[in-house]
Amino acid sequence: MKRGRRIAFDYGDVRIGVAASDADSILVSPVTTLLASSKSLLKEISLMIEEISPIEIYVGRPTNLSGLDGSATSKAIDFSKELEGITQIPVKLIDERMSTVSASKQLREAGRDAKQAKSMIDMAAAVAILEFAISVEKAKQ
Repeated sequence: MKRGRRIAFDYGDVRIGVAASDADSILVSPVTTLLASSKSLLKEISLMIEEISPIEIYVGRPTNLSGLDGSATSKAIDFSKELEGITQIPVKLIDERMSTVSASKQLREAGRDAKQAKSMIDMAAAVAILEFAISVEKAKQ
């Protein structure tokens, strides 16, 4: 697997969770939660990409449990196209079927109230998306 940091976005209508890996893709950490309605969203993301210097960008692709595109899929695709417009770094969509559910469960198990920790859930979902993307990459080797 090529050495370099990676970044993932869990796109939502209200919030966008962000996570990044270390250069060896061993550790994935939450970065922040962005407001999707922010007028400076793409500028914020551009600055974040510049700071993190990832070699790949992943966007969670929401699908139904059956694997079919859900109602939020086109929004995630549109978001990934916006990212492609602000960077030369490859942007890839990755299945995020259970990322938010998994993140909510992990926070509950850690004693956090999911309703009070929505931004944490979004970041944890981005972590799950990136961990899955990295595992897919490693399996291709």
